[in-house]
Amino acid sequence: MSDSLKGYKGRALEILKSFNMRVWSEAIIKTTRGEFKGVLLPRSENDDDIHIVIKLATGYNIGISIDTIQDMQEFNFKEIQYKIPEREFPTSPEKKNIKLFGTGGTIASRLDYRTGAVIPAFSPGELYGAVPELADICNLSTEKLFAVFSENMGPQQYITLAKAIGEEIKKGTHGIIIGHGTDTMSHTAAAISFMVQNSPIPIVMVGSQRSSDRPSSDAALNLIHAAKTAADSDIAEVMVCMFGPTSDEYGLLHRGTRVRKMHSSYRSTFRTIGDIPIAMVDRNNITHLRTDYNKRRNDKAVTITPVFEERVTLLYYYPNMNPDIIDAIVDLGYKGIVIAGTGLGHVNKLIYPAIKRAVARGVSIYMTVQTLWGYVNMFVYDTGRDLMSAGIIPTENMLPEVAYCKLGWALGQTSDLNKVKDIMLSPVNGDITEREPYNGYLIYQGGIPEVEEFIKKFHK
Repeated sequence: MSDSLKGYKGRALEILKSFNMRVWSEAIIKTTRGEFKGVLLPRSENDDDIHIVIKLATGYNIGISIDTIQDMQEFNFKEIQYKIPEREFPTSPEKKNIKLFGTGGTIASRLDYRTGAVIPAFSPGELYGAVPELADICNLSTEKLFAVFSENMGPQQYITLAKAIGEEIKKGTHGIIIGHGTDTMSHTAAAISFMVQNSPIPIVMVGSQRSSDRPSSDAALNLIHAAKTAADSDIAEVMVCMFGPTSDEYGLLHRGTRVRKMHSSYRSTFRTIGDIPIAMVDRNNITHLRTDYNKRRNDKAVTITPVFEERVTLLYYYPNMNPDIIDAIVDLGYKGIVIAGTGLGHVNKLIYPAIKRAVARGVSIYMTVQTLWGYVNMFVYDTGRDLMSAGIIPTENMLPEVAYCKLGWALGQTSDLNKVKDIMLSPVNGDITEREPYNGYLIYQGGIPEVEEFIKKFHK
């Protein structure tokens, strides 16, 4: 019986035994809160012993407290092996050859019910079994570079990835997809945008907000859109490809230096900041929203500069920030600091002396804005002028994390601070724009009349 109640223990195990229940059976469970019907699921060995879990007909899982259970009945038992079927990926000389690099994100996945972990499906056969539409788009090969959560991606991974991209371009690959966790995808997109320049092919980063075992998963559609972009798009840049609206209508292609994750759980979490996306993509079409992008070429030339100075940090300014923070960073040997300042790029006067001390010791300090939209403008108020005279350099409308990645990349190339400044203030792949378009900043605020009217009109 214990093997038929995988993962359950303690009180939960005892109550399931008392009603002769088995994992994977369909069950009717009567509780003090009502009756529930669904498939009895296994649990992780690390989970508690006071809940049982069932999958409802809707596809969602719910946990039921054992203290509420009055009766359970089993029917229609069927052992389930939760594994994505693997099928040989069909190839065709008419289709483009696309390379998928894996870093650890779960585009397609299965569950390990021993630990409750999501295990990535990654081989071409596994991906074809999970998303057969891929075979209609391209010839796919895969290579797992890392197996890390996105928060563990960093300079060493950026460098390895940039080099791998360069080698793949030399082989004549028609497009590259990078599977990546969403939490730090924008950081990696920025770093690769600097390390890989003048690419002749699309480089598309993709991930999923919801794993593929969930009915609302965006994994398959994001991967289809990324494959379509890598194979058929003429946009030869580093891009992030994720859901556009919350519905399944289309994806958006965001420039790697102007994109940010803006919601912790929405599928449409990524937004182009201070600009508009490059294009929309669906299963059949790529609709360009702008024309000023690097075009696909037939050559294999690319500029790879895989360097990064790790002793760089990003400080988010807050009221009453004390100077010892900056002094400590400098004492630890850091060579660069990016500050996300308030307003047009401000910090309090309390830390001015620490900034001057840092600059005097050869530390590069650059200013961005916390507002994300808009430009640093340190000429408007005395505060900004004083900070510039202390040695802080404004970065136009560069996003804070983009400035961090660029400063690490710049200091990785040279210790000459004048050259670092030239690199930082020279636009690369749209990280600095001459102006923000009028529709580059739109925040719809629910509740106000014009927005509610818009919602009624387009979301009936």
